[in-house]
Amino acid sequence: MENNWKLQLRYGKLQTAFKHRTLLAEGVANEMKEGFLCRPGPAFMGIKVWISSDEEAAEIIQSIGTKIGFEVTGDIQIFDTEPLQPPQDKPYGYDINFTPFEKI
Repeated sequence: MENNWKLQLRYGKLQTAFKHRTLLAEGVANEMKEGFLCRPGPAFMGIKVWISSDEEAAEIIQSIGTKIGFEVTGDIQIFDTEPLQPPQDKPYGYDINFTPFEKI
């Protein structure tokens, strides 16, 4: 069953200036901050975000990535997705994950 905030958002009782997106970026995992796991080397970073514009996507994934030990070096893909957490007063990201890969 959906949370109450999802129904309020869907029917316009909860208003937000932000859009929900899922971002996927190619990059390099370095020494990760405590609480985040990924072997060093090439990896994809995924994150769900509430942002004011798609242009803000690159800024937020690079900023958050840098803080936790990930450097964006490739493309950033943006997907319109259903939120799992409600919007807040400002843009934010959540549900951060990493998928390492081998370059051929």
